[in-house]
This record gives sequence, C-alpha cells and structure tokens, in this order.
Amino acid sequence: MIASEGVKDMRISISGKNLEVSDYMRETTEKKLNKLSKFFPQDADAQVSLAVEKNRHIVEVTVPYEGRIVRAEETSGDMYASLDNVVNKLEKQVQRFRTRQDRRRKSGEVIADFAPVAEEEKEAFTPRIVRTKKFDIRPMSEEEAMLQMEMLGHSFFVFENAETGEVNVLYVRKDGNYGLIERA
Repeated sequence: MIASEGVKDMRISISGKNLEVSDYMRETTEKKLNKLSKFFPQDADAQVSLAVEKNRHIVEVTVPYEGRIVRAEETSGDMYASLDNVVNKLEKQVQRFRTRQDRRRKSGEVIADFAPVAEEEKEAFTPRIVRTKKFDIRPMSEEEAMLQMEMLGHSFFVFENAETGEVNVLYVRKDGNYGLIERA
C-alpha cells in the first residue's frame, strides 16, 4: 500500500491489487482527486483502490465524511480512463447531494454541510421519474427468470418466484454473476 499525505486539503491513501502503483500513477491519481478537495474539509480521507482483473482496470474511491460515505467505482480497459470516469462520477454525486441540501435548507430542515455551493452548481440536474411501466408478473423459477432476462437483454428482471409466491428482482452484478432481491 502506498499512502500519500496532505494533497491540498485531502489525505489520500492509494492501494493496488494485482499491480504495482507507479510514482506517475500515484501523482496522477492525487492530481485528479485534488479537484474534489474543494468539496470536503481538510480532515477528509480518500481511500483509492486500483485493481487489474483480466483486462479490466478498476478504480474505486471512498471518502467517509460526517457519517456519510461518498463512493464510486469505474471499470474500463485503461486505468487512466477509469480514474477520469470515477472522478467525474464522484463530482456529480457531491453536486447532487449539495443541491438536495440546498432544497432542504430552503425548507427549513437542519442538515450537515459540504463546502459552499457556487451559483452555477445550484442548477444541477435532479433525477425524477419520467416513465412508469406496468406489466403482468407470472410465476416462474429463478432459472427461468434468468433466461427471460437474458433473452430480453435487460440488466434486471421482476418476477413472481414460483417456489415462494413472492415478487423478486433478479439483476446482473458488475462481476457478471446474478443477484436476487427478496423481501425480508
């Protein structure tokens, strides 16, 4: 594990899995993450994990802050592209969070705060429901649901589990395996 202290306002810890983290990679990672330091206080710690699995270059960044965790992961064929994408994803997450805080602040809710928000950032995109879809759910086995999902080319599938009678959600995980969501 290679650790770097005090890149501007953030402490950045970099570790590598299945690769040796070069000085250039460490410097590039610190430089790109330094863009995010304006959103966090001086005592923020960023943990960065760089990994290579087969031909996939994975960058994962986690920043614990005031009881919350800001986290993003990106995978591509190039470590530097993954790093760029993960920084963009984190920046969007922080801006979205701060926009929500602004709305709550206007409504009188008391909330924790990130750094001050610039005026142009206040007009950030806010996700909303733009489509509602209704469909019949029929009983089927988990294996049949996997086949249906593959045939449709979807990343998730809602079905009634024939064994339990409960509505389940089947989804494709990032590692290519499947996940099943059941009611507790």
